[in-house]
Amino acid sequence: MRSVQVTGPGRIAVLDVEKPVAGPGDVLVRIRACGVCGSDGLYISVGGIPPRQGATPLGHEPAGEIVEVGAGVEGLAAGDHVVLNPMAAADGIIGSGGAQGGLSEFVLIRGAKAGVHLVTVPKHIPYEVAALNEPMAVATHAVNRTAPVPGSKVVVFGAGPVGLGAAIGYQLRGAHVVVVDIVANRLDKALKVGAHAVINSAEEDVTARLIELHGEAPRSFVRGARPDTDIYLDAAGAPAVLATVLANVKHGATLGIVAVHKRPVPIDFGALLTTELTVVLSMGYPTEIFEVTKDLVENWQRYELLISDRVPFAEAERALTLGSTPGAAEKVVVTFD
Repeated sequence: MRSVQVTGPGRIAVLDVEKPVAGPGDVLVRIRACGVCGSDGLYISVGGIPPRQGATPLGHEPAGEIVEVGAGVEGLAAGDHVVLNPMAAADGIIGSGGAQGGLSEFVLIRGAKAGVHLVTVPKHIPYEVAALNEPMAVATHAVNRTAPVPGSKVVVFGAGPVGLGAAIGYQLRGAHVVVVDIVANRLDKALKVGAHAVINSAEEDVTARLIELHGEAPRSFVRGARPDTDIYLDAAGAPAVLATVLANVKHGATLGIVAVHKRPVPIDFGALLTTELTVVLSMGYPTEIFEVTKDLVENWQRYELLISDRVPFAEAERALTLGSTPGAAEKVVVTFD
């Protein structure tokens, strides 16, 4: 079978590798779609993920169809459409240093258990939408970490796939959601997926607009007029975002950080002391990988709007370049014949 793998720093290749064979407790999945993540570009640039030696398979956002089921597997059948939990694979994280990757024609799930390693999705859901399950689990974990309640006033900074996925998640939980970005078409998409309002921070005064949208917070020992915003989510990873948030938080607000900050960011805790700000960090999806699947299925047409580029597997190298080039695309999904 064909498999896209990192072969050295800055180098990838489509390799011919042995197709796996399902044993009595295993499930063989033919991959039908796999999303491209920014971390794929990182893996390529460093030449793989230590301590794995040799070529490193890529792709950790797969969806596909079961083609073989071992005699000892329960609750799964050939022909089922499925999404996978990359973290649960017995031979390492799929596409992130493990022995297999979702940018391959087949993935073998050893010791397969429904609800642990993979779950089925209805057959009317496009495979490329099902492939959003993993990044939307990341977004859902970020939402969970910030603990919204119906009526929460939320601002999401960054209208990339995870930011927009979080915006959908907040909206589904009854929050009022504002999305902030500097790219007009991303803000247009934020409105289409359910954000109540958007702010172009390159053109508008974020503080003034948030006060207009969320009202002014009651005056307290925190000085100055501040928006009555309950939750801020950083899905952008830009230092300017944190500077804006920290200058605006009201007493008792929550700041969630799901973005990857590539450089240290200085924070004046003395100035923040009176805000009693709660800061929570979010990484991965400890429990959310299949919790999000129900929302994805029920709202698949909304989630489908996140996909900017569908690239055939024959052009996987182009897809990886698109997905790792800032501003070149939003959400790239590789599709298989």
